Amino acid sequence: MDTFTSILEFLTYWLVDQYWFPAFLIGSGVFFTFYLGFPQLKYFKHGWRILSGKYVKEDTKGETTPFQALSTALSGTVGTGNIGGVALAIFLGGPAAIFWMWVTAFFGMTTKFVEVTLAHKYRETLPDGSISGGPMYYIENGLKMKWLAVLFSICLLLMCLGTGNMPQISSIAVLMDDTFNIPGVVTGSVLAILLYLVIIGGIKRIAKIASKLVPFMAFWYILGSLAVIIQNYQEIIPSLSSIFIHVFTPSAAVGGFLGASVAVAIQRGVNRGLYSNEAGQGSAPIAHASSKTENSIEEGMVSILEPFIDTIVICTITGLVILSSGVWTQKFENVFEFSSIIYADGKYSEENSSDALNLRNMFYGENDDVKYSGSLKIEDGTLLNNNVTLTHNKSIAENVIYYIQPIVEVNNNLNSETSWLQYSFNKLKTVFNYFKYNFNPNNWKKVTDKNLQTYSGIIEVREGTIVAPSNLILKGDSLLLGADLTSKAFTASIFGDYGQYIVTIGLLLFGFSTVIAWSYYGDRATVHLFGEGWLLHYRIIYVGAFFTAAIIDTKIVWDIATVIGPIATVPNLLAILFLRKEMKKIDQEYEMKV
Repeated sequence: MDTFTSILEFLTYWLVDQYWFPAFLIGSGVFFTFYLGFPQLKYFKHGWRILSGKYVKEDTKGETTPFQALSTALSGTVGTGNIGGVALAIFLGGPAAIFWMWVTAFFGMTTKFVEVTLAHKYRETLPDGSISGGPMYYIENGLKMKWLAVLFSICLLLMCLGTGNMPQISSIAVLMDDTFNIPGVVTGSVLAILLYLVIIGGIKRIAKIASKLVPFMAFWYILGSLAVIIQNYQEIIPSLSSIFIHVFTPSAAVGGFLGASVAVAIQRGVNRGLYSNEAGQGSAPIAHASSKTENSIEEGMVSILEPFIDTIVICTITGLVILSSGVWTQKFENVFEFSSIIYADGKYSEENSSDALNLRNMFYGENDDVKYSGSLKIEDGTLLNNNVTLTHNKSIAENVIYYIQPIVEVNNNLNSETSWLQYSFNKLKTVFNYFKYNFNPNNWKKVTDKNLQTYSGIIEVREGTIVAPSNLILKGDSLLLGADLTSKAFTASIFGDYGQYIVTIGLLLFGFSTVIAWSYYGDRATVHLFGEGWLLHYRIIYVGAFFTAAIIDTKIVWDIATVIGPIATVPNLLAILFLRKEMKKIDQEYEMKV
Protein backbone atom coordinates (compact mmCIF):
# COMPACT_ATOMS: atom_id res chain seq x y z
CA MET A 1 0.00 0.00 0.00
CA ASP A 2 2.88 2.36 0.81
CA THR A 3 4.29 1.82 -2.68
CA PHE A 4 0.90 2.49 -4.29
CA THR A 5 0.48 5.63 -2.20
CA SER A 6 3.94 6.81 -3.24
CA ILE A 7 3.06 6.31 -6.90
CA LEU A 8 -0.13 8.34 -6.45
CA GLU A 9 1.82 11.12 -4.74
CA PHE A 10 4.36 11.13 -7.59
CA LEU A 11 1.66 11.32 -10.27
CA THR A 12 -0.23 13.97 -8.32
CA TYR A 13 2.91 16.09 -8.14
CA TRP A 14 3.59 15.97 -11.88
CA LEU A 15 0.03 15.92 -13.20
CA VAL A 16 -1.87 18.07 -10.70
CA ASP A 17 0.51 20.12 -8.56
CA GLN A 18 2.28 21.74 -11.50
CA TYR A 19 1.21 24.83 -13.38
CA TRP A 20 1.34 23.19 -16.81
CA PHE A 21 -1.98 21.33 -16.54
CA PRO A 22 -4.23 24.21 -15.38
CA ALA A 23 -2.47 26.45 -17.90
CA PHE A 24 -3.07 23.94 -20.71
CA LEU A 25 -6.71 23.34 -19.73
CA ILE A 26 -7.71 26.97 -19.28
CA GLY A 27 -5.44 28.08 -22.11
CA SER A 28 -7.25 25.79 -24.57
CA GLY A 29 -10.59 27.28 -23.52
CA VAL A 30 -9.22 30.83 -23.78
CA PHE A 31 -7.84 30.12 -27.25
CA PHE A 32 -11.13 28.76 -28.62
CA THR A 33 -13.11 31.53 -26.90
CA PHE A 34 -11.27 34.18 -28.90
CA TYR A 35 -10.77 31.99 -31.98
CA LEU A 36 -14.53 31.36 -32.33
CA GLY A 37 -15.73 34.74 -31.07
CA PHE A 38 -17.03 33.90 -27.56
CA PRO A 39 -19.47 31.12 -28.50
CA GLN A 40 -20.44 30.64 -24.83
CA LEU A 41 -22.06 34.09 -25.03
CA LYS A 42 -23.37 34.29 -28.58
CA TYR A 43 -24.94 30.79 -28.54
CA PHE A 44 -26.03 30.63 -24.90
CA LYS A 45 -29.63 31.75 -25.51
CA HIS A 46 -30.08 29.59 -28.61
CA GLY A 47 -28.86 26.56 -26.67
CA TRP A 48 -31.90 26.84 -24.41
CA ARG A 49 -34.20 27.01 -27.46
CA ILE A 50 -32.70 23.83 -28.93
CA LEU A 51 -33.06 22.14 -25.56
CA SER A 52 -36.82 22.66 -25.68
CA GLY A 53 -37.00 20.18 -28.57
CA LYS A 54 -38.71 22.54 -31.05
CA TYR A 55 -36.02 21.85 -33.68
CA VAL A 56 -36.01 18.05 -33.32
CA LYS A 57 -37.37 15.98 -36.22
CA GLU A 58 -38.57 12.43 -35.71
CA ASP A 59 -36.54 11.06 -38.64
CA THR A 60 -33.30 12.67 -37.46
CA LYS A 61 -30.52 10.16 -36.86
CA GLY A 62 -29.88 9.44 -33.18
CA GLU A 63 -31.09 7.61 -30.06
CA THR A 64 -31.88 10.46 -27.64
CA THR A 65 -33.41 13.94 -27.65
CA PRO A 66 -31.19 16.97 -26.92
CA PHE A 67 -32.78 17.17 -23.45
CA GLN A 68 -32.06 13.50 -22.76
CA ALA A 69 -28.49 13.89 -24.02
CA LEU A 70 -27.97 16.95 -21.80
CA SER A 71 -29.54 15.14 -18.84
CA THR A 72 -27.25 12.16 -19.37
CA ALA A 73 -24.21 14.42 -19.63
CA LEU A 74 -25.33 16.40 -16.56
CA SER A 75 -25.92 13.21 -14.62
CA GLY A 76 -22.27 12.45 -15.35
CA THR A 77 -21.10 15.86 -14.11
CA VAL A 78 -23.56 16.72 -11.34
CA GLY A 79 -22.28 14.32 -8.70
CA THR A 80 -19.97 14.23 -5.73
CA GLY A 81 -17.94 16.97 -7.39
CA ASN A 82 -20.80 19.36 -6.59
CA ILE A 83 -21.19 18.25 -2.99
CA GLY A 84 -17.90 16.72 -1.89
CA GLY A 85 -15.63 18.15 -4.60
CA VAL A 86 -16.40 21.80 -3.82
CA ALA A 87 -15.88 21.14 -0.12
CA LEU A 88 -12.56 19.47 -0.91
CA ALA A 89 -11.46 22.43 -3.05
CA ILE A 90 -12.21 24.85 -0.20
CA PHE A 91 -10.53 22.49 2.28
CA LEU A 92 -7.33 22.41 0.19
CA GLY A 93 -7.17 25.83 -1.44
CA GLY A 94 -9.41 28.07 0.65
CA PRO A 95 -12.34 30.17 -0.67
CA ALA A 96 -10.27 31.46 -3.63
CA ALA A 97 -10.47 27.97 -5.16
CA ILE A 98 -14.11 28.73 -6.05
CA PHE A 99 -12.99 31.66 -8.22
CA TRP A 100 -10.73 29.37 -10.22
CA MET A 101 -13.60 26.91 -10.56
CA TRP A 102 -15.60 29.75 -12.15
CA VAL A 103 -12.75 30.57 -14.53
CA THR A 104 -12.48 26.91 -15.50
CA ALA A 105 -16.23 26.74 -16.09
CA PHE A 106 -16.48 29.93 -18.20
CA PHE A 107 -13.77 28.94 -20.62
CA GLY A 108 -14.81 25.32 -20.27
CA MET A 109 -18.14 26.24 -21.87
CA THR A 110 -16.26 26.91 -25.10
CA THR A 111 -14.12 23.80 -24.75
CA LYS A 112 -17.21 21.64 -24.35
CA PHE A 113 -18.89 23.41 -27.28
CA VAL A 114 -15.98 22.40 -29.51
CA GLU A 115 -15.57 18.79 -28.36
CA VAL A 116 -19.31 18.04 -28.48
CA THR A 117 -19.69 19.53 -31.97
CA LEU A 118 -16.81 17.42 -33.28
CA ALA A 119 -18.07 14.30 -31.49
CA HIS A 120 -21.52 14.67 -33.05
CA LYS A 121 -20.03 15.28 -36.49
CA TYR A 122 -17.74 12.22 -36.48
CA ARG A 123 -20.06 9.76 -34.72
CA GLU A 124 -20.61 6.28 -36.18
CA THR A 125 -23.49 3.83 -36.42
CA LEU A 126 -22.49 0.39 -35.16
CA PRO A 127 -23.67 -2.95 -36.62
CA ASP A 128 -26.29 -3.29 -33.87
CA GLY A 129 -27.79 0.08 -34.87
CA SER A 130 -26.52 2.00 -31.84
CA ILE A 131 -24.72 5.34 -32.12
CA SER A 132 -21.15 5.67 -30.90
CA GLY A 133 -19.18 8.89 -30.78
CA GLY A 134 -16.69 10.86 -28.77
CA PRO A 135 -13.05 11.98 -28.90
CA MET A 136 -11.82 8.54 -29.98
CA TYR A 137 -13.84 8.88 -33.17
CA TYR A 138 -12.90 12.43 -34.13
CA ILE A 139 -9.29 11.61 -33.33
CA GLU A 140 -9.37 8.50 -35.50
CA ASN A 141 -11.60 9.78 -38.32
CA GLY A 142 -10.79 13.47 -38.23
CA LEU A 143 -7.08 13.42 -37.44
CA LYS A 144 -6.40 9.93 -38.84
CA MET A 145 -4.41 9.16 -35.69
CA LYS A 146 -5.66 5.78 -34.57
CA TRP A 147 -2.89 5.34 -31.98
CA LEU A 148 -3.99 8.52 -30.18
CA ALA A 149 -7.62 7.38 -30.34
CA VAL A 150 -6.61 4.09 -28.72
CA LEU A 151 -4.64 5.95 -26.05
CA PHE A 152 -7.65 8.12 -25.25
CA SER A 153 -9.98 5.11 -25.03
CA ILE A 154 -7.61 3.41 -22.59
CA CYS A 155 -7.39 6.57 -20.49
CA LEU A 156 -11.17 6.92 -20.61
CA LEU A 157 -11.64 3.40 -19.27
CA LEU A 158 -9.34 4.21 -16.36
CA MET A 159 -11.12 7.52 -15.84
CA CYS A 160 -14.51 5.76 -15.78
CA LEU A 161 -13.33 3.84 -12.74
CA GLY A 162 -11.28 6.57 -11.05
CA THR A 163 -13.53 9.57 -11.74
CA GLY A 164 -17.05 8.52 -12.61
CA ASN A 165 -17.35 5.41 -10.50
CA MET A 166 -15.30 4.89 -7.34
CA PRO A 167 -15.39 8.39 -5.75
CA GLN A 168 -19.16 8.48 -6.11
CA ILE A 169 -19.95 5.32 -4.14
CA SER A 170 -17.14 6.10 -1.70
CA SER A 171 -18.80 9.38 -0.69
CA ILE A 172 -22.26 7.79 -0.69
CA ALA A 173 -21.11 4.93 1.56
CA VAL A 174 -19.50 7.31 4.07
CA LEU A 175 -22.61 9.43 4.43
CA MET A 176 -24.98 6.43 4.53
CA ASP A 177 -22.89 5.08 7.40
CA ASP A 178 -22.78 8.45 9.19
CA THR A 179 -26.47 9.21 8.64
CA PHE A 180 -28.24 5.85 8.83
CA ASN A 181 -25.52 3.61 10.38
CA ILE A 182 -25.59 1.41 7.27
CA PRO A 183 -22.12 -0.08 6.61
CA GLY A 184 -20.42 0.42 3.27
CA VAL A 185 -20.66 -3.23 2.31
CA VAL A 186 -24.46 -3.08 2.49
CA THR A 187 -24.73 0.21 0.58
CA GLY A 188 -22.28 -1.01 -2.04
CA SER A 189 -24.06 -4.33 -2.52
CA VAL A 190 -27.57 -2.89 -2.94
CA LEU A 191 -26.52 -0.07 -5.27
CA ALA A 192 -24.26 -2.38 -7.28
CA ILE A 193 -27.28 -4.58 -8.11
CA LEU A 194 -29.35 -1.53 -9.12
CA LEU A 195 -26.46 -0.22 -11.20
CA TYR A 196 -26.18 -3.41 -13.21
CA LEU A 197 -29.92 -3.53 -13.87
CA VAL A 198 -29.73 -0.02 -15.34
CA ILE A 199 -26.57 -0.19 -17.45
CA ILE A 200 -27.51 -3.39 -19.27
CA GLY A 201 -30.22 -1.34 -21.03
CA GLY A 202 -27.66 0.86 -22.81
CA ILE A 203 -27.99 4.56 -23.64
CA LYS A 204 -31.77 4.52 -24.14
CA ARG A 205 -32.46 3.26 -20.62
CA ILE A 206 -29.73 5.45 -19.12
CA ALA A 207 -31.04 8.58 -20.90
CA LYS A 208 -34.63 7.81 -19.89
CA ILE A 209 -33.70 7.51 -16.21
CA ALA A 210 -31.35 10.51 -16.31
CA SER A 211 -33.97 12.81 -17.88
CA LYS A 212 -36.27 12.16 -14.91
CA LEU A 213 -33.65 11.93 -12.16
CA VAL A 214 -31.52 15.02 -12.93
CA PRO A 215 -34.28 17.70 -12.68
CA PHE A 216 -35.63 16.15 -9.48
CA MET A 217 -32.29 15.86 -7.71
CA ALA A 218 -31.20 19.37 -8.76
CA PHE A 219 -34.44 20.87 -7.40
CA TRP A 220 -34.12 18.92 -4.14
CA TYR A 221 -30.56 20.04 -3.48
CA ILE A 222 -30.83 23.66 -4.64
CA LEU A 223 -33.97 24.27 -2.55
CA GLY A 224 -32.27 22.98 0.60
CA SER A 225 -29.09 24.93 -0.13
CA LEU A 226 -30.91 28.21 -0.63
CA ALA A 227 -32.63 27.75 2.73
CA VAL A 228 -29.21 27.47 4.42
CA ILE A 229 -27.82 30.49 2.58
CA ILE A 230 -30.86 32.65 3.36
CA GLN A 231 -30.58 31.76 7.04
CA ASN A 232 -26.97 32.99 6.97
CA TYR A 233 -27.76 35.99 4.77
CA GLN A 234 -25.53 38.29 6.81
CA GLU A 235 -22.54 36.13 5.77
CA ILE A 236 -23.25 36.16 2.01
CA ILE A 237 -21.25 39.33 1.28
CA PRO A 238 -18.29 38.31 3.52
CA SER A 239 -18.31 34.88 1.87
CA LEU A 240 -18.20 36.35 -1.63
CA SER A 241 -15.46 38.75 -0.51
CA SER A 242 -13.37 35.85 0.81
CA ILE A 243 -13.53 34.23 -2.63
CA PHE A 244 -12.01 37.28 -4.35
CA ILE A 245 -9.69 38.68 -1.70
CA HIS A 246 -7.17 35.83 -1.91
CA VAL A 247 -7.29 35.16 -5.65
CA PHE A 248 -3.74 36.46 -6.08
CA THR A 249 -2.56 36.39 -2.46
CA PRO A 250 -2.12 33.39 -0.11
CA SER A 251 -5.07 32.51 2.10
CA ALA A 252 -4.39 33.31 5.73
CA ALA A 253 -4.90 30.83 8.56
CA VAL A 254 -8.45 31.04 9.96
CA GLY A 255 -9.56 28.88 12.88
CA GLY A 256 -8.47 25.31 12.22
CA PHE A 257 -7.72 26.12 8.57
CA LEU A 258 -3.97 26.71 8.26
CA GLY A 259 -4.13 28.69 5.02
CA ALA A 260 -3.23 27.92 1.42
CA SER A 261 -0.91 29.32 -1.22
CA VAL A 262 -2.09 30.91 -4.47
CA ALA A 263 -0.67 27.96 -6.39
CA VAL A 264 -2.70 25.47 -4.36
CA ALA A 265 -5.87 27.55 -4.79
CA ILE A 266 -5.40 27.63 -8.56
CA GLN A 267 -4.43 23.97 -8.88
CA ARG A 268 -7.23 22.64 -6.73
CA GLY A 269 -9.82 25.06 -8.07
CA VAL A 270 -9.03 24.18 -11.67
CA ASN A 271 -8.83 20.48 -10.88
CA ARG A 272 -12.14 20.49 -9.03
CA GLY A 273 -13.68 22.60 -11.76
CA LEU A 274 -12.59 20.03 -14.30
CA TYR A 275 -13.81 17.20 -12.12
CA SER A 276 -17.15 18.94 -11.69
CA ASN A 277 -18.01 19.96 -15.27
CA GLU A 278 -15.60 17.68 -17.18
CA ALA A 279 -14.96 20.28 -19.87
CA GLY A 280 -11.94 19.08 -21.82
CA GLN A 281 -12.02 15.53 -20.52
CA GLY A 282 -13.91 14.25 -23.54
CA SER A 283 -16.49 12.29 -21.56
CA ALA A 284 -19.70 14.32 -22.05
CA PRO A 285 -19.31 14.39 -25.88
CA ILE A 286 -19.97 10.65 -25.84
CA ALA A 287 -23.47 11.24 -24.43
CA HIS A 288 -24.18 14.13 -26.81
CA ALA A 289 -23.10 12.08 -29.83
CA SER A 290 -26.29 10.02 -29.54
CA SER A 291 -28.57 13.08 -29.77
CA LYS A 292 -31.17 13.58 -32.54
CA THR A 293 -29.89 16.99 -33.56
CA GLU A 294 -30.01 18.18 -37.19
CA ASN A 295 -26.75 20.14 -37.10
CA SER A 296 -23.75 19.02 -35.07
CA ILE A 297 -22.99 22.57 -33.97
CA GLU A 298 -26.45 22.90 -32.42
CA GLU A 299 -25.69 19.99 -30.13
CA GLY A 300 -22.53 21.87 -29.22
CA MET A 301 -24.71 24.84 -28.24
CA VAL A 302 -26.73 22.63 -25.91
CA SER A 303 -23.51 21.45 -24.23
CA ILE A 304 -22.58 25.06 -23.40
CA LEU A 305 -25.27 24.90 -20.72
CA GLU A 306 -23.55 22.08 -18.84
CA PRO A 307 -20.66 23.95 -17.15
CA PHE A 308 -23.03 26.82 -16.45
CA ILE A 309 -25.60 24.65 -14.65
CA ASP A 310 -23.08 22.33 -13.03
CA THR A 311 -20.31 24.64 -11.86
CA ILE A 312 -21.47 28.26 -12.00
CA VAL A 313 -24.88 27.48 -10.47
CA ILE A 314 -24.76 24.31 -8.35
CA CYS A 315 -21.11 24.43 -7.25
CA THR A 316 -21.42 28.11 -6.34
CA ILE A 317 -24.47 27.36 -4.22
CA THR A 318 -22.56 24.58 -2.42
CA GLY A 319 -19.61 26.93 -1.86
CA LEU A 320 -21.84 29.62 -0.35
CA VAL A 321 -23.47 27.04 1.94
CA ILE A 322 -20.07 26.01 3.30
CA LEU A 323 -18.58 29.51 3.54
CA SER A 324 -21.64 31.23 5.02
CA SER A 325 -22.04 28.55 7.68
CA GLY A 326 -18.39 28.92 8.76
CA VAL A 327 -17.91 25.16 9.26
CA TRP A 328 -14.92 25.01 6.90
CA THR A 329 -12.68 26.53 9.62
CA GLN A 330 -14.10 24.50 12.51
CA LYS A 331 -13.00 21.17 13.94
CA PHE A 332 -15.46 18.36 14.56
CA GLU A 333 -15.25 14.94 16.13
CA ASN A 334 -14.51 12.20 13.61
CA VAL A 335 -12.72 8.90 13.18
CA PHE A 336 -9.30 9.50 11.61
CA GLU A 337 -8.21 7.90 8.35
CA PHE A 338 -4.56 6.88 8.63
CA SER A 339 -3.77 8.18 5.14
CA SER A 340 -4.65 11.71 6.37
CA ILE A 341 -2.51 11.55 9.55
CA ILE A 342 0.90 13.25 9.75
CA TYR A 343 2.97 13.65 12.93
CA ALA A 344 5.03 16.83 13.11
CA ASP A 345 8.24 17.11 15.14
CA GLY A 346 7.65 19.68 17.91
CA LYS A 347 4.68 21.49 19.41
CA TYR A 348 2.82 23.71 16.99
CA SER A 349 -0.02 26.17 17.40
CA GLU A 350 -2.40 27.27 14.65
CA GLU A 351 -2.52 30.71 16.28
CA ASN A 352 1.17 31.19 15.48
CA SER A 353 1.54 32.30 11.84
CA SER A 354 5.04 30.79 11.59
CA ASP A 355 3.81 27.44 12.89
CA ALA A 356 0.85 27.52 10.48
CA LEU A 357 3.18 28.20 7.54
CA ASN A 358 5.57 25.38 8.52
CA LEU A 359 2.74 22.88 8.82
CA ARG A 360 1.16 24.06 5.58
CA ASN A 361 4.47 23.53 3.77
CA MET A 362 4.71 20.09 5.34
CA PHE A 363 1.29 19.12 4.03
CA TYR A 364 2.26 20.00 0.46
CA GLY A 365 5.69 18.35 0.55
CA GLU A 366 7.68 21.57 0.71
CA ASN A 367 9.18 20.96 4.15
CA ASP A 368 9.54 17.25 4.96
CA ASP A 369 12.07 18.02 7.71
CA VAL A 370 9.13 18.92 9.96
CA LYS A 371 7.84 15.33 9.89
CA TYR A 372 8.44 13.29 13.04
CA SER A 373 10.23 9.95 13.20
CA GLY A 374 10.46 7.96 16.41
CA SER A 375 8.37 6.26 19.07
CA LEU A 376 5.08 7.34 20.59
CA LYS A 377 4.06 6.27 24.09
CA ILE A 378 0.34 5.80 24.53
CA GLU A 379 -1.20 5.24 27.95
CA ASP A 380 -4.91 4.58 28.38
CA GLY A 381 -5.64 6.12 24.99
CA THR A 382 -3.64 9.31 25.60
CA LEU A 383 -0.44 10.38 23.83
CA LEU A 384 2.28 11.12 26.41
CA ASN A 385 4.91 12.61 24.07
CA ASN A 386 5.13 16.37 24.55
CA ASN A 387 7.36 17.05 21.56
CA VAL A 388 4.97 15.82 18.85
CA THR A 389 1.99 17.41 17.09
CA LEU A 390 -0.63 15.16 15.55
CA THR A 391 -2.27 16.54 12.40
CA HIS A 392 -5.26 15.12 10.57
CA ASN A 393 -6.97 16.47 7.47
CA LYS A 394 -4.36 19.26 7.27
CA SER A 395 -5.26 20.59 10.71
CA ILE A 396 -3.91 20.20 14.25
CA ALA A 397 -5.91 17.39 15.84
CA GLU A 398 -7.39 17.91 19.30
CA ASN A 399 -8.91 15.69 22.00
CA VAL A 400 -7.45 12.58 20.39
CA ILE A 401 -8.10 9.17 21.93
CA TYR A 402 -6.28 6.02 20.78
CA TYR A 403 -8.53 2.96 20.70
CA ILE A 404 -7.96 -0.68 19.93
CA GLN A 405 -10.74 -2.76 18.42
CA PRO A 406 -10.59 -6.46 19.42
CA ILE A 407 -10.71 -8.68 16.37
CA VAL A 408 -10.85 -12.40 15.85
CA GLU A 409 -9.00 -13.49 12.75
CA VAL A 410 -8.95 -16.87 11.08
CA ASN A 411 -5.48 -18.34 10.88
CA ASN A 412 -4.64 -17.94 7.22
CA ASN A 413 -0.93 -18.65 7.47
CA LEU A 414 0.26 -21.11 4.88
CA ASN A 415 2.84 -23.51 6.31
CA SER A 416 4.06 -27.04 5.84
CA GLU A 417 1.08 -28.37 7.77
CA THR A 418 -1.52 -26.29 5.90
CA SER A 419 -2.77 -27.53 2.56
CA TRP A 420 -3.69 -25.23 -0.28
CA LEU A 421 -7.27 -26.43 0.11
CA GLN A 422 -7.35 -25.55 3.83
CA TYR A 423 -5.69 -22.20 3.17
CA SER A 424 -8.29 -21.32 0.52
CA PHE A 425 -11.10 -22.48 2.79
CA ASN A 426 -9.87 -20.24 5.62
CA LYS A 427 -9.72 -17.25 3.27
CA LEU A 428 -13.27 -17.86 2.09
CA LYS A 429 -14.40 -18.27 5.69
CA THR A 430 -12.90 -14.89 6.60
CA VAL A 431 -14.70 -13.18 3.72
CA PHE A 432 -17.96 -14.94 4.58
CA ASN A 433 -17.77 -13.86 8.23
CA TYR A 434 -17.08 -10.27 7.13
CA PHE A 435 -20.20 -10.15 4.99
CA LYS A 436 -22.23 -12.01 7.61
CA TYR A 437 -21.32 -9.43 10.23
CA ASN A 438 -21.92 -6.37 8.07
CA PHE A 439 -25.23 -7.56 6.66
CA ASN A 440 -26.63 -8.07 10.18
CA PRO A 441 -28.64 -4.91 11.08
CA ASN A 442 -27.89 -5.55 14.76
CA ASN A 443 -24.26 -4.75 14.03
CA TRP A 444 -24.95 -1.46 12.20
CA LYS A 445 -23.43 0.79 14.83
CA LYS A 446 -20.91 3.61 14.82
CA VAL A 447 -17.28 2.57 15.14
CA THR A 448 -17.18 3.93 18.69
CA ASP A 449 -19.89 1.46 19.73
CA LYS A 450 -18.08 -1.61 18.46
CA ASN A 451 -16.55 -2.84 21.71
CA LEU A 452 -13.62 -0.38 21.62
CA GLN A 453 -10.93 -0.32 24.27
CA THR A 454 -8.45 2.46 25.00
CA TYR A 455 -4.96 1.59 23.79
CA SER A 456 -1.76 1.45 25.82
CA GLY A 457 1.62 0.74 24.29
CA ILE A 458 4.31 1.97 21.92
CA ILE A 459 3.66 3.10 18.33
CA GLU A 460 6.39 3.77 15.79
CA VAL A 461 6.29 6.73 13.41
CA ARG A 462 8.37 6.97 10.22
CA GLU A 463 8.63 10.35 8.47
CA GLY A 464 5.33 11.46 9.91
CA THR A 465 3.47 8.26 9.03
CA ILE A 466 2.14 6.07 11.81
CA VAL A 467 3.09 2.37 11.82
CA ALA A 468 0.23 0.84 13.71
CA PRO A 469 -1.82 -2.33 14.13
CA SER A 470 -4.68 -2.71 11.67
CA ASN A 471 -7.20 -2.60 14.51
CA LEU A 472 -5.94 0.71 15.95
CA ILE A 473 -8.51 3.53 15.78
CA LEU A 474 -7.93 7.22 16.41
CA LYS A 475 -10.84 9.47 17.25
CA GLY A 476 -10.69 13.21 17.84
CA ASP A 477 -11.41 16.72 16.58
CA SER A 478 -10.11 17.95 13.21
CA LEU A 479 -11.25 19.67 10.05
CA LEU A 480 -13.67 17.82 7.82
CA LEU A 481 -13.38 17.42 4.07
CA GLY A 482 -15.51 16.30 1.18
CA ALA A 483 -19.17 15.45 1.62
CA ASP A 484 -18.79 15.33 5.42
CA LEU A 485 -18.01 19.06 5.41
CA THR A 486 -21.05 19.88 3.27
CA SER A 487 -23.24 17.74 5.51
CA LYS A 488 -21.99 19.57 8.58
CA ALA A 489 -22.90 22.92 6.95
CA PHE A 490 -26.48 21.74 6.52
CA THR A 491 -26.78 20.40 10.06
CA ALA A 492 -25.50 23.73 11.42
CA SER A 493 -28.50 25.44 9.79
CA ILE A 494 -32.22 25.68 10.46
CA PHE A 495 -32.53 22.02 9.44
CA GLY A 496 -30.53 20.83 12.44
CA ASP A 497 -29.81 17.09 12.38
CA TYR A 498 -32.25 16.73 9.48
CA GLY A 499 -29.80 18.66 7.29
CA GLN A 500 -27.63 15.61 6.90
CA TYR A 501 -30.55 13.81 5.27
CA ILE A 502 -30.73 16.47 2.55
CA VAL A 503 -27.05 16.01 1.76
CA THR A 504 -27.19 12.24 1.99
CA ILE A 505 -30.22 11.92 -0.29
CA GLY A 506 -28.78 14.53 -2.67
CA LEU A 507 -25.45 12.75 -2.78
CA LEU A 508 -27.13 9.40 -3.28
CA LEU A 509 -29.06 10.72 -6.27
CA PHE A 510 -26.18 12.80 -7.67
CA GLY A 511 -23.58 10.10 -7.21
CA PHE A 512 -25.64 7.21 -8.52
CA SER A 513 -26.71 9.14 -11.62
CA THR A 514 -23.06 10.00 -12.27
CA VAL A 515 -22.05 6.35 -12.07
CA ILE A 516 -24.80 5.44 -14.54
CA ALA A 517 -23.67 8.05 -17.08
CA TRP A 518 -20.00 7.12 -16.78
CA SER A 519 -20.81 3.47 -17.32
CA TYR A 520 -21.95 4.44 -20.82
CA TYR A 521 -18.73 6.35 -21.50
CA GLY A 522 -16.70 3.28 -20.63
CA ASP A 523 -19.18 1.22 -22.63
CA ARG A 524 -18.30 3.18 -25.79
CA ALA A 525 -14.57 3.07 -25.05
CA THR A 526 -14.76 -0.71 -24.69
CA VAL A 527 -16.57 -1.05 -28.02
CA HIS A 528 -13.96 1.16 -29.70
CA LEU A 529 -11.06 -0.88 -28.31
CA PHE A 530 -12.33 -4.46 -28.26
CA GLY A 531 -15.71 -4.63 -29.99
CA GLU A 532 -19.22 -5.24 -28.71
CA GLY A 533 -18.39 -8.77 -27.51
CA TRP A 534 -16.47 -7.36 -24.54
CA LEU A 535 -19.31 -5.28 -23.13
CA LEU A 536 -20.38 -7.90 -20.57
CA HIS A 537 -16.82 -8.21 -19.23
CA TYR A 538 -16.54 -4.44 -18.93
CA ARG A 539 -19.85 -4.10 -17.11
CA ILE A 540 -18.89 -6.79 -14.57
CA ILE A 541 -15.57 -5.02 -13.86
CA TYR A 542 -17.33 -1.66 -13.61
CA VAL A 543 -19.88 -2.94 -11.10
CA GLY A 544 -17.13 -4.76 -9.17
CA ALA A 545 -15.05 -1.57 -8.83
CA PHE A 546 -18.19 0.28 -7.73
CA PHE A 547 -18.74 -2.17 -4.89
CA THR A 548 -15.06 -2.24 -3.86
CA ALA A 549 -14.87 1.55 -3.47
CA ALA A 550 -17.66 1.39 -0.90
CA ILE A 551 -15.41 -0.41 1.59
CA ILE A 552 -11.88 0.99 1.04
CA ASP A 553 -10.02 4.16 2.17
CA THR A 554 -11.88 7.19 0.83
CA LYS A 555 -8.80 9.42 0.55
CA ILE A 556 -7.09 6.95 -1.77
CA VAL A 557 -10.19 6.92 -3.98
CA TRP A 558 -10.16 10.71 -4.25
CA ASP A 559 -6.41 10.65 -5.00
CA ILE A 560 -6.99 8.17 -7.84
CA ALA A 561 -9.68 10.41 -9.30
CA THR A 562 -7.42 13.46 -9.04
CA VAL A 563 -4.63 11.77 -11.00
CA ILE A 564 -6.62 10.07 -13.75
CA GLY A 565 -8.48 13.19 -14.92
CA PRO A 566 -5.42 14.93 -16.42
CA ILE A 567 -4.20 11.68 -18.01
CA ALA A 568 -7.29 11.49 -20.24
CA THR A 569 -7.69 15.22 -20.74
CA VAL A 570 -4.35 15.86 -22.45
CA PRO A 571 -4.90 13.74 -25.61
CA ASN A 572 -8.43 15.17 -26.01
CA LEU A 573 -7.24 18.78 -25.78
CA LEU A 574 -4.47 18.08 -28.26
CA ALA A 575 -7.02 16.59 -30.66
CA ILE A 576 -9.44 19.54 -30.63
CA LEU A 577 -6.52 21.95 -31.06
CA PHE A 578 -5.37 20.01 -34.13
CA LEU A 579 -8.95 20.18 -35.46
CA ARG A 580 -9.33 23.91 -34.81
CA LYS A 581 -9.61 24.79 -38.52
CA GLU A 582 -12.32 22.17 -38.99
CA MET A 583 -14.23 23.67 -36.05
CA LYS A 584 -13.79 27.18 -37.41
CA LYS A 585 -15.23 26.06 -40.74
CA ILE A 586 -18.27 24.46 -39.08
CA ASP A 587 -18.93 27.62 -37.07
CA GLN A 588 -18.62 29.95 -40.07
CA GLU A 589 -20.85 27.79 -42.27
CA TYR A 590 -23.54 27.75 -39.59
CA GLU A 591 -23.45 31.53 -39.14
CA MET A 592 -23.74 32.03 -42.91
CA LYS A 593 -26.63 29.59 -43.10
CA VAL A 594 -28.53 31.19 -40.24
